[in-house]
Amino acid sequence: MTDVTFDSFGLAEPILQALQAASFHKPTPIQAGAIPPLLEGRDLLGIAQTGTGKTAAFSLPLLQHLMQKRERPRAFSTRALILAPTRELAVQIDDNLRMLGGELPIRRVLILGGVGRKPQVQRMQRGADIVIGTPGRICDLMSTNELLLDQVSHFVLDEADRMLDLGFMRDIRKVLASLPEKRQSLLFSATMPGEIGRLAEGLLRNPARVRIAVEEPTPDRIAQHVHFIESTGKRVLLTRLLADRALEKVIVFTRTKHGANRVAEHLEESGIPADAIHGNKSQNARQRALERFRSGEARVLVATDIAARGIDVAGVSHVVNFELPNEPESYVHRIGRTARAGQRGIAISFCDGSERPFLKAIEKLTRVKMSVAGGVESDLPAEEPRKQPQARRHRPRWRNAA
Repeated sequence: MTDVTFDSFGLAEPILQALQAASFHKPTPIQAGAIPPLLEGRDLLGIAQTGTGKTAAFSLPLLQHLMQKRERPRAFSTRALILAPTRELAVQIDDNLRMLGGELPIRRVLILGGVGRKPQVQRMQRGADIVIGTPGRICDLMSTNELLLDQVSHFVLDEADRMLDLGFMRDIRKVLASLPEKRQSLLFSATMPGEIGRLAEGLLRNPARVRIAVEEPTPDRIAQHVHFIESTGKRVLLTRLLADRALEKVIVFTRTKHGANRVAEHLEESGIPADAIHGNKSQNARQRALERFRSGEARVLVATDIAARGIDVAGVSHVVNFELPNEPESYVHRIGRTARAGQRGIAISFCDGSERPFLKAIEKLTRVKMSVAGGVESDLPAEEPRKQPQARRHRPRWRNAA
Protein backbone atom coordinates (compact mmCIF):
# COMPACT_ATOMS: atom_id res chain seq x y z
CA MET A 1 0.00 0.00 0.00
CA THR A 2 2.97 2.32 0.52
CA ASP A 3 3.52 2.81 -3.23
CA VAL A 4 -0.14 3.41 -4.09
CA THR A 5 -0.83 6.74 -5.78
CA PHE A 6 -4.03 8.36 -7.00
CA ASP A 7 -2.72 7.97 -10.57
CA SER A 8 -2.65 4.18 -10.11
CA PHE A 9 -6.44 4.01 -9.61
CA GLY A 10 -7.20 4.95 -13.21
CA LEU A 11 -9.28 7.98 -12.25
CA ALA A 12 -10.37 10.38 -14.97
CA GLU A 13 -8.09 13.30 -15.75
CA PRO A 14 -10.51 15.99 -14.43
CA ILE A 15 -10.61 14.18 -11.08
CA LEU A 16 -6.82 13.85 -10.95
CA GLN A 17 -6.49 17.56 -11.71
CA ALA A 18 -8.93 18.39 -8.91
CA LEU A 19 -6.93 16.19 -6.51
CA GLN A 20 -3.75 18.00 -7.44
CA ALA A 21 -5.40 21.40 -7.03
CA ALA A 22 -6.64 20.35 -3.58
CA SER A 23 -3.13 19.14 -2.60
CA PHE A 24 -4.14 15.48 -2.31
CA HIS A 25 -0.78 13.79 -2.87
CA LYS A 26 -1.01 10.30 -1.40
CA PRO A 27 -4.02 8.11 -0.56
CA THR A 28 -4.75 7.48 3.11
CA PRO A 29 -5.06 3.82 4.19
CA ILE A 30 -8.84 3.78 3.83
CA GLN A 31 -8.62 5.41 0.40
CA ALA A 32 -6.02 2.87 -0.73
CA GLY A 33 -8.17 0.01 0.54
CA ALA A 34 -11.61 1.21 -0.54
CA ILE A 35 -11.18 2.94 -3.89
CA PRO A 36 -10.17 -0.12 -6.01
CA PRO A 37 -13.15 -2.35 -5.04
CA LEU A 38 -15.53 0.59 -5.30
CA LEU A 39 -14.31 1.36 -8.82
CA GLU A 40 -15.07 -2.30 -9.63
CA GLY A 41 -18.65 -1.71 -8.51
CA ARG A 42 -18.53 -3.77 -5.31
CA ASP A 43 -20.42 -2.95 -2.14
CA LEU A 44 -18.26 -1.91 0.79
CA LEU A 45 -18.25 -2.04 4.59
CA GLY A 46 -15.81 0.51 6.01
CA ILE A 47 -14.92 0.64 9.69
CA ALA A 48 -13.30 4.03 10.10
CA GLN A 49 -13.70 7.26 12.01
CA THR A 50 -14.05 10.80 10.78
CA GLY A 51 -10.64 12.22 9.94
CA THR A 52 -9.33 9.10 8.17
CA GLY A 53 -10.12 10.33 4.66
CA LYS A 54 -13.22 8.21 4.18
CA THR A 55 -15.18 10.99 2.46
CA ALA A 56 -12.72 11.04 -0.43
CA ALA A 57 -12.62 7.22 -0.31
CA PHE A 58 -16.25 7.04 -1.42
CA SER A 59 -16.47 10.37 -3.28
CA LEU A 60 -13.77 9.65 -5.87
CA PRO A 61 -15.23 6.34 -7.13
CA LEU A 62 -18.73 7.84 -7.06
CA LEU A 63 -17.68 10.77 -9.24
CA GLN A 64 -15.90 8.39 -11.60
CA HIS A 65 -18.99 6.15 -11.98
CA LEU A 66 -21.35 9.08 -12.53
CA MET A 67 -19.03 10.59 -15.13
CA GLN A 68 -18.63 7.31 -17.03
CA LYS A 69 -22.34 6.58 -17.14
CA ARG A 70 -23.88 9.85 -18.19
CA GLU A 71 -27.57 9.54 -17.46
CA ARG A 72 -29.87 12.50 -17.03
CA PRO A 73 -31.77 12.35 -13.73
CA ARG A 74 -35.53 12.70 -13.95
CA ALA A 75 -37.41 15.43 -12.11
CA PHE A 76 -37.24 14.92 -8.32
CA SER A 77 -34.94 11.90 -8.82
CA THR A 78 -31.29 11.36 -7.97
CA ARG A 79 -28.64 8.98 -9.26
CA ALA A 80 -26.79 8.79 -5.94
CA LEU A 81 -27.86 9.28 -2.32
CA ILE A 82 -25.53 9.96 0.61
CA LEU A 83 -27.00 9.92 4.13
CA ALA A 84 -25.16 11.62 7.00
CA PRO A 85 -26.24 11.83 10.66
CA THR A 86 -25.64 15.56 11.15
CA ARG A 87 -26.06 18.69 9.10
CA GLU A 88 -22.41 19.63 9.63
CA LEU A 89 -21.16 16.33 8.23
CA ALA A 90 -23.53 16.56 5.26
CA VAL A 91 -22.22 20.05 4.46
CA GLN A 92 -18.63 18.82 4.71
CA ILE A 93 -19.37 15.93 2.34
CA ASP A 94 -20.95 18.36 -0.13
CA ASP A 95 -17.90 20.63 0.11
CA ASN A 96 -15.60 17.67 -0.56
CA LEU A 97 -17.63 16.58 -3.58
CA ARG A 98 -17.51 20.10 -4.99
CA MET A 99 -13.75 20.25 -4.50
CA LEU A 100 -13.01 16.75 -5.85
CA GLY A 101 -15.46 17.05 -8.73
CA GLY A 102 -13.53 19.96 -10.19
CA GLU A 103 -15.00 20.88 -13.56
CA LEU A 104 -17.21 17.79 -13.85
CA PRO A 105 -20.85 18.62 -14.69
CA ILE A 106 -22.16 16.89 -11.56
CA ARG A 107 -25.33 18.36 -10.06
CA ARG A 108 -25.47 18.11 -6.25
CA VAL A 109 -28.40 18.94 -3.98
CA LEU A 110 -28.07 19.31 -0.21
CA ILE A 111 -31.24 18.30 1.68
CA LEU A 112 -31.13 19.21 5.37
CA GLY A 113 -33.46 19.99 8.23
CA GLY A 114 -33.12 23.27 10.07
CA VAL A 115 -33.27 25.34 6.89
CA GLY A 116 -36.04 26.24 4.47
CA ARG A 117 -37.67 23.32 2.66
CA LYS A 118 -38.87 25.22 -0.42
CA PRO A 119 -35.44 25.96 -2.00
CA GLN A 120 -34.52 22.28 -1.68
CA VAL A 121 -37.72 21.19 -3.42
CA GLN A 122 -37.12 23.74 -6.18
CA ARG A 123 -33.63 22.36 -6.78
CA MET A 124 -35.00 18.81 -6.96
CA GLN A 125 -37.41 19.79 -9.74
CA ARG A 126 -34.48 19.44 -12.16
CA GLY A 127 -33.28 16.21 -10.59
CA ALA A 128 -29.81 15.61 -9.17
CA ASP A 129 -26.76 13.48 -9.80
CA ILE A 130 -26.03 13.36 -6.06
CA VAL A 131 -28.27 14.13 -3.09
CA ILE A 132 -26.53 14.57 0.27
CA GLY A 133 -28.80 14.81 3.26
CA THR A 134 -29.91 13.95 6.76
CA PRO A 135 -32.52 11.21 7.31
CA GLY A 136 -35.37 13.34 8.68
CA ARG A 137 -35.59 15.82 5.80
CA ILE A 138 -34.90 13.08 3.23
CA CYS A 139 -37.92 11.13 4.51
CA ASP A 140 -39.95 14.35 4.62
CA LEU A 141 -39.42 14.97 0.90
CA MET A 142 -39.94 11.30 0.09
CA SER A 143 -43.36 11.38 1.78
CA THR A 144 -44.56 14.09 -0.63
CA ASN A 145 -42.89 12.56 -3.72
CA GLU A 146 -40.56 15.56 -3.93
CA LEU A 147 -37.64 13.15 -3.69
CA LEU A 148 -37.79 9.90 -5.67
CA LEU A 149 -35.25 7.13 -5.14
CA ASP A 150 -36.14 4.79 -8.02
CA GLN A 151 -33.17 6.02 -10.08
CA VAL A 152 -30.54 5.60 -7.33
CA SER A 153 -27.59 3.49 -8.50
CA HIS A 154 -25.21 4.40 -5.65
CA PHE A 155 -26.09 4.63 -1.94
CA VAL A 156 -23.78 5.70 0.91
CA LEU A 157 -24.69 5.44 4.60
CA ASP A 158 -22.08 7.39 6.56
CA GLU A 159 -21.45 7.15 10.33
CA ALA A 160 -24.07 4.45 10.79
CA ASP A 161 -23.32 4.04 14.49
CA ARG A 162 -24.06 7.73 15.04
CA MET A 163 -27.32 7.27 13.14
CA LEU A 164 -28.19 4.63 15.72
CA ASP A 165 -27.25 6.95 18.60
CA LEU A 166 -29.46 9.70 17.22
CA GLY A 167 -32.48 7.45 16.72
CA PHE A 168 -32.53 7.54 12.91
CA MET A 169 -32.87 3.81 12.30
CA ARG A 170 -36.58 3.96 11.46
CA ASP A 171 -35.95 6.70 8.87
CA ILE A 172 -33.04 4.74 7.43
CA ARG A 173 -35.19 1.65 6.99
CA LYS A 174 -37.78 3.76 5.14
CA VAL A 175 -35.06 4.94 2.78
CA LEU A 176 -33.73 1.42 2.22
CA ALA A 177 -37.22 0.14 1.41
CA SER A 178 -37.48 2.71 -1.40
CA LEU A 179 -34.13 1.97 -3.07
CA PRO A 180 -33.88 -0.12 -6.25
CA GLU A 181 -32.61 -3.68 -5.88
CA LYS A 182 -29.80 -3.09 -8.34
CA ARG A 183 -27.41 -0.57 -6.79
CA GLN A 184 -24.00 -0.19 -5.21
CA SER A 185 -24.22 0.28 -1.43
CA LEU A 186 -21.61 1.52 1.04
CA LEU A 187 -21.81 1.59 4.83
CA PHE A 188 -19.29 3.39 7.03
CA SER A 189 -19.22 3.20 10.81
CA ALA A 190 -16.66 3.93 13.52
CA THR A 191 -17.95 0.99 15.58
CA MET A 192 -20.00 -2.10 14.79
CA PRO A 193 -22.73 -2.64 17.41
CA GLY A 194 -25.12 -5.53 16.84
CA GLU A 195 -27.88 -3.53 15.18
CA ILE A 196 -25.44 -1.95 12.72
CA GLY A 197 -24.03 -5.38 11.93
CA ARG A 198 -27.52 -6.65 11.14
CA LEU A 199 -28.22 -3.56 9.05
CA ALA A 200 -25.03 -4.16 7.05
CA GLU A 201 -26.00 -7.79 6.41
CA GLY A 202 -29.31 -6.72 4.90
CA LEU A 203 -27.93 -3.77 2.97
CA LEU A 204 -24.68 -5.06 1.47
CA ARG A 205 -24.10 -7.86 -1.02
CA ASN A 206 -20.74 -9.65 -0.81
CA PRO A 207 -19.05 -6.43 0.32
CA ALA A 208 -15.38 -5.60 0.33
CA ARG A 209 -14.33 -4.88 3.92
CA VAL A 210 -11.89 -2.18 4.98
CA ARG A 211 -11.08 -1.64 8.64
CA ILE A 212 -8.83 1.21 9.74
CA ALA A 213 -7.43 0.84 13.23
CA VAL A 214 -8.52 3.61 15.56
CA GLU A 215 -5.66 5.97 16.24
CA GLU A 216 -6.48 6.56 19.87
CA PRO A 217 -5.08 9.69 21.46
CA THR A 218 -2.04 8.81 23.56
CA PRO A 219 0.09 10.79 26.02
CA ASP A 220 2.90 11.20 23.48
CA ARG A 221 0.62 13.50 21.42
CA ILE A 222 -1.98 14.77 23.89
CA ALA A 223 -1.17 15.97 27.39
CA GLN A 224 -4.16 15.15 29.62
CA HIS A 225 -4.85 17.10 32.81
CA VAL A 226 -7.69 17.09 35.32
CA HIS A 227 -8.83 19.86 37.67
CA PHE A 228 -10.85 18.67 40.68
CA ILE A 229 -13.33 21.45 41.32
CA GLU A 230 -16.89 21.97 42.48
CA SER A 231 -19.41 22.61 39.71
CA THR A 232 -20.05 26.16 40.98
CA GLY A 233 -16.46 27.16 40.22
CA LYS A 234 -16.12 25.71 36.74
CA ARG A 235 -17.00 28.80 34.74
CA VAL A 236 -14.66 30.99 36.77
CA LEU A 237 -11.85 28.44 36.31
CA LEU A 238 -12.49 28.28 32.57
CA THR A 239 -12.29 32.07 32.28
CA ARG A 240 -9.07 32.12 34.29
CA LEU A 241 -7.47 29.42 32.11
CA LEU A 242 -8.49 31.24 28.92
CA ALA A 243 -6.68 34.35 30.14
CA ASP A 244 -3.58 32.48 28.94
CA ARG A 245 -3.30 33.23 25.21
CA ALA A 246 -1.52 29.91 24.71
CA LEU A 247 -5.06 28.50 24.63
CA GLU A 248 -5.47 29.91 21.13
CA LYS A 249 -8.11 27.68 19.50
CA VAL A 250 -10.23 25.83 22.05
CA ILE A 251 -13.22 23.47 21.90
CA VAL A 252 -15.14 23.30 25.19
CA PHE A 253 -17.44 20.31 25.66
CA THR A 254 -20.60 20.28 27.75
CA ARG A 255 -23.12 17.49 28.25
CA THR A 256 -26.21 19.57 27.44
CA LYS A 257 -27.38 22.15 24.93
CA HIS A 258 -28.47 24.52 27.69
CA GLY A 259 -25.09 24.15 29.36
CA ALA A 260 -23.32 24.99 26.09
CA ASN A 261 -25.36 28.19 25.76
CA ARG A 262 -24.63 29.24 29.34
CA VAL A 263 -20.88 28.67 29.01
CA ALA A 264 -20.70 30.58 25.70
CA GLU A 265 -22.70 33.47 27.17
CA HIS A 266 -20.42 33.58 30.22
CA LEU A 267 -17.31 33.72 28.04
CA GLU A 268 -18.73 36.47 25.84
CA GLU A 269 -19.63 38.48 28.94
CA SER A 270 -16.02 37.98 30.08
CA GLY A 271 -14.68 39.41 26.82
CA ILE A 272 -13.68 36.05 25.27
CA PRO A 273 -15.12 35.53 21.75
CA ALA A 274 -17.10 32.28 21.84
CA ASP A 275 -19.95 30.52 20.04
CA ALA A 276 -22.11 27.57 21.04
CA ILE A 277 -23.01 24.79 18.62
CA HIS A 278 -25.66 22.15 19.30
CA GLY A 279 -28.74 20.48 17.85
CA ASN A 280 -31.15 23.30 18.69
CA LYS A 281 -29.22 25.82 16.58
CA SER A 282 -30.39 26.46 13.04
CA GLN A 283 -28.22 25.26 10.20
CA ASN A 284 -27.23 28.82 9.34
CA ALA A 285 -26.30 29.60 12.95
CA ARG A 286 -24.18 26.47 13.18
CA GLN A 287 -22.39 27.27 9.94
CA ARG A 288 -21.69 30.83 11.09
CA ALA A 289 -20.29 29.53 14.38
CA LEU A 290 -18.01 27.09 12.56
CA GLU A 291 -16.76 29.75 10.16
CA ARG A 292 -16.05 32.17 13.02
CA PHE A 293 -14.11 29.45 14.83
CA ARG A 294 -12.15 28.36 11.75
CA SER A 295 -11.22 31.94 10.90
CA GLY A 296 -10.17 32.75 14.48
CA GLU A 297 -12.89 35.36 14.94
CA ALA A 298 -14.22 33.17 17.75
CA ARG A 299 -11.43 31.76 19.88
CA VAL A 300 -13.67 29.24 21.65
CA LEU A 301 -16.31 26.84 20.32
CA VAL A 302 -18.61 25.38 22.98
CA ALA A 303 -20.18 22.13 21.78
CA THR A 304 -22.17 19.08 22.73
CA ASP A 305 -20.91 15.65 21.70
CA ILE A 306 -23.53 15.10 18.99
CA ALA A 307 -23.08 18.53 17.43
CA ALA A 308 -19.30 18.12 17.32
CA ARG A 309 -19.37 14.75 15.58
CA GLY A 310 -18.05 15.18 12.06
CA ILE A 311 -16.56 18.61 12.66
CA ASP A 312 -13.00 18.67 11.42
CA VAL A 313 -11.24 21.93 12.30
CA ALA A 314 -7.49 22.18 11.90
CA GLY A 315 -5.24 23.68 14.53
CA VAL A 316 -7.30 23.07 17.69
CA SER A 317 -4.77 23.66 20.47
CA HIS A 318 -6.85 22.62 23.47
CA VAL A 319 -9.93 20.60 24.31
CA VAL A 320 -11.65 21.42 27.60
CA ASN A 321 -14.11 18.97 29.12
CA PHE A 322 -16.21 21.44 31.09
CA GLU A 323 -18.30 18.42 32.06
CA LEU A 324 -16.97 14.89 31.76
CA PRO A 325 -19.00 12.62 29.49
CA ASN A 326 -20.80 9.70 31.10
CA GLU A 327 -19.60 7.45 28.26
CA PRO A 328 -15.80 7.06 28.24
CA GLU A 329 -15.76 6.53 24.46
CA SER A 330 -17.08 10.07 24.06
CA TYR A 331 -14.01 11.34 25.91
CA VAL A 332 -11.77 9.68 23.31
CA HIS A 333 -13.75 11.32 20.49
CA ARG A 334 -13.61 14.68 22.25
CA ILE A 335 -9.88 14.88 22.83
CA GLY A 336 -9.27 13.57 19.31
CA ARG A 337 -10.31 17.02 18.07
CA THR A 338 -6.81 18.20 18.95
CA ALA A 339 -3.41 16.75 18.01
CA ARG A 340 -4.47 16.10 14.41
CA ALA A 341 -2.13 15.63 11.47
CA GLY A 342 0.79 14.74 13.74
CA GLN A 343 0.45 17.86 15.89
CA ARG A 344 0.45 17.96 19.68
CA GLY A 345 -2.49 19.01 21.82
CA ILE A 346 -3.70 19.46 25.37
CA ALA A 347 -6.87 18.08 26.96
CA ILE A 348 -8.10 19.68 30.19
CA SER A 349 -10.94 18.12 32.20
CA PHE A 350 -12.98 19.64 35.01
CA CYS A 351 -14.19 17.03 37.50
CA ASP A 352 -16.60 17.68 40.36
CA GLY A 353 -17.56 15.16 43.02
CA SER A 354 -20.42 13.65 41.02
CA GLU A 355 -18.13 13.06 38.02
CA ARG A 356 -15.50 10.94 39.80
CA PRO A 357 -17.02 7.67 38.46
CA PHE A 358 -16.87 9.09 34.91
CA LEU A 359 -13.19 9.94 35.38
CA LYS A 360 -12.46 6.45 36.66
CA ALA A 361 -14.16 4.87 33.64
CA ILE A 362 -12.25 7.16 31.25
CA GLU A 363 -8.88 6.32 32.78
CA LYS A 364 -9.73 2.62 32.64
CA LEU A 365 -10.62 2.82 28.94
CA THR A 366 -7.65 4.97 27.90
CA ARG A 367 -5.22 3.30 30.32
CA VAL A 368 -3.90 6.79 31.06
CA LYS A 369 -3.78 8.40 34.50
CA MET A 370 -4.47 12.10 34.02
CA SER A 371 -2.09 14.49 35.72
CA VAL A 372 -3.79 16.49 38.46
CA ALA A 373 -3.59 20.24 37.94
CA GLY A 374 -3.73 22.44 41.01
CA GLY A 375 -3.02 25.77 42.53
CA VAL A 376 -5.98 27.70 41.20
CA GLU A 377 -9.13 25.90 42.31
CA SER A 378 -8.86 26.47 46.04
CA ASP A 379 -9.18 30.24 45.86
CA LEU A 380 -11.83 30.43 43.17
CA PRO A 381 -14.93 32.42 44.11
CA ALA A 382 -18.22 30.61 43.79
CA GLU A 383 -20.46 31.82 40.99
CA GLU A 384 -23.40 33.97 41.87
CA PRO A 385 -26.57 31.93 41.50
CA ARG A 386 -28.54 32.75 38.38
CA LYS A 387 -32.00 34.14 39.06
CA GLN A 388 -34.72 31.82 37.81
CA PRO A 389 -38.30 32.85 37.03
CA GLN A 390 -40.44 31.82 39.98
CA ALA A 391 -42.93 29.96 37.81
CA ARG A 392 -40.22 27.83 36.25
CA ARG A 393 -39.97 24.32 37.65
CA HIS A 394 -36.64 22.63 38.18
CA ARG A 395 -35.81 20.24 35.35
CA PRO A 396 -33.32 17.40 35.78
CA ARG A 397 -30.17 17.96 33.71
CA TRP A 398 -30.61 14.76 31.76
CA ARG A 399 -33.68 16.14 30.01
CA ASN A 400 -31.54 18.69 28.25
CA ALA A 401 -29.02 16.14 27.05
CA ALA A 402 -27.90 16.69 23.49
